Amino acid sequence: EVQLQASGGGLVQAGGSLRLSCAASGFTFDDYAIGWFRQAPGKEREGVSCISSSDGSTYYADSVKGRFTISSDNAKNTVYLQMNSLKPEDTAVYYCAVAHRSYCDGMDYWGKGTQVTVSS
Repeated sequence: EVQLQASGGGLVQAGGSLRLSCAASGFTFDDYAIGWFRQAPGKEREGVSCISSSDGSTYYADSVKGRFTISSDNAKNTVYLQMNSLKPEDTAVYYCAVAHRSYCDGMDYWGKGTQVTVSS
């Protein structure tokens, strides 16, 4: 059974940092991508960042470029999202998901979210 467990959310002041973790288990895909998504109240879910297992390539939404960094620790089967210079508009529930392919589109499995709240 594929499981994804996101953690690390919390309340932080604007300008602060948080590191989210996504612990993955139960899959042995040769080629996969793990992505971070977020959904703010009243808004559609949006892709934040993605990392491919095949070559380690990464993707960032324009709104987070230069502030967020995605990384993976294959030994721990964990993907991280380091979030710096947080803004109130980053407030959302953050989810991690995995796709059976090398890019983050049409995600196949989702974890439960973790709340990130940035106060002004």
